Amino acid sequence: MKKWTKEIEINAPIEQVWKLLDGSLDDMQKIMPQVVEHRPIKLMEEGVGSIFRQRYKEGKRIEEYDVETLVYLNTPDEKKLKVVFTLANMFEITALYELNKMNPNTTTFKYTVTNRPLKWFVKLFLIFATDKVVVDFLERVKDAAEIQSNEAEKVILGPK
Repeated sequence: MKKWTKEIEINAPIEQVWKLLDGSLDDMQKIMPQVVEHRPIKLMEEGVGSIFRQRYKEGKRIEEYDVETLVYLNTPDEKKLKVVFTLANMFEITALYELNKMNPNTTTFKYTVTNRPLKWFVKLFLIFATDKVVVDFLERVKDAAEIQSNEAEKVILGPK
């Protein structure tokens, strides 16, 4: 099993960042462009236990899997989303997204991902796995949230 945890500061309101993680498919695709479908299968009132069917495009192949919500917290100053899914019957992936409001326009984003191989031969791949995918993901979230935040500010304030 391999686990990575990284944190980044984002110059955008917490709600702007949260929308990318817990919003529509269009919002989600800004940070996860390979996700081509994200539809609810089972929705729970408090979020925990909800299941979403996702389709993920890798090259010409499309993988389909269910994403289960393990933790869901949505308060004005703190937000958490923890999900688990099995990818290609090879890996069980757990992702934890944690957002904390630093001030009205700054959010810290902590991302923890655990990758557990389900087949013995897949363990070899994890030996050489680096945190590059995790770092790239944080940068994508930061860029998308800050772009949206700047666009929203332009609408509110008008052109300079």
